[in-house]
Amino acid sequence: MKVPLLDLRAQYVAVGPAVEAAVKRVLESGHYILGEDVAAFEKELSAATGRPHAVAVSSGTDALLLALMALDLGPGDEVITTPLSFFATAGAVVRLGGTPVFADIERGSFNLDPAAAARRVTPKTRAILPVHLFGRPAELDGLRATGVPVIEDAAQAIGVPSLGQRTQCATLSFFPSKNLGAAGDAGAVVCEDAAFADRLRLMRAHGSRPKYVHHVVGGNFRIDTLQAAILRVKLPHLAAWNLARQHNAARYPALLAGTPLTLPEATAVHVWHHYVVRVPDGRRDALRKYLADHDVETEVYYPTPLHLQPCFANLGYHAGDLPESERACAEVLALPVHPNLSEDQQDYVGTTVRAFFAGG
Repeated sequence: MKVPLLDLRAQYVAVGPAVEAAVKRVLESGHYILGEDVAAFEKELSAATGRPHAVAVSSGTDALLLALMALDLGPGDEVITTPLSFFATAGAVVRLGGTPVFADIERGSFNLDPAAAARRVTPKTRAILPVHLFGRPAELDGLRATGVPVIEDAAQAIGVPSLGQRTQCATLSFFPSKNLGAAGDAGAVVCEDAAFADRLRLMRAHGSRPKYVHHVVGGNFRIDTLQAAILRVKLPHLAAWNLARQHNAARYPALLAGTPLTLPEATAVHVWHHYVVRVPDGRRDALRKYLADHDVETEVYYPTPLHLQPCFANLGYHAGDLPESERACAEVLALPVHPNLSEDQQDYVGTTVRAFFAGG
């Protein structure tokens, strides 16, 4: 039995005809940048997230970049963030001349440790950038208490109801593999502050308003109309897809019972972008190979923490500086949890994992 980590073909069976109709409508309109579909998607995304303002952009990475630009981040400014994340989280900071300051994670949640982050605040700190990793919300109260603007990297957490609530904003990614995925790159920023949202919209199109009058130096962060139209088709399915992920995640403890794996903590809110276990005793790679040999796809998120990436060597971090993040990178393994995962497929995953620990 083959078990993919993600099955976008199966998803397309459910939404394909409506997606094709939306694409055809946009192509026939001759309107390919911004326009009515983008405005409509932003309104629908605002309603879905519960935030009064949603600004659709060209990618999740650009959502981060735009949010930091709107805060006027520049050389000499520091942004406190997690070393356990996709590269864009820290990369956006560096692209603007800022310095990422890494604080360690909580062992149980994989998210930024609020106490560790608070200890890193200095007069140079311009923002704190937590990540809602794997779909579990990071703890934000301790970060808000610092008085520093908080930008939530919510690329993996759409469907969490509190995104952008009492923070500067939350950034979203609609990369195809996300819980809500486009047919290419797309992203968004959601927030409560009308003035900040207006600044995002201005900077999204080279700081121009009206055309050829540039008030600030922004960028080209406009979302393609085609992507907005596709996302409009998929957005009404998001709640059901997240419920299916939650159902699948709830089945794993019984399926993996008796193994030495450390399973994700049970939490009241989680949208399960990934179901990530810890594999002890240095056996992660062996288990991953065994599963691959038995046609079960897995992935490692992430094999190297950001503070030890070669491009950040100039920041002066060394192995051992952030032990929880480094330990996680050596142990984590993502198992299939996508909404099109059948119970037979998931049972096979559990059987195969147990067989590995029983000696194959």
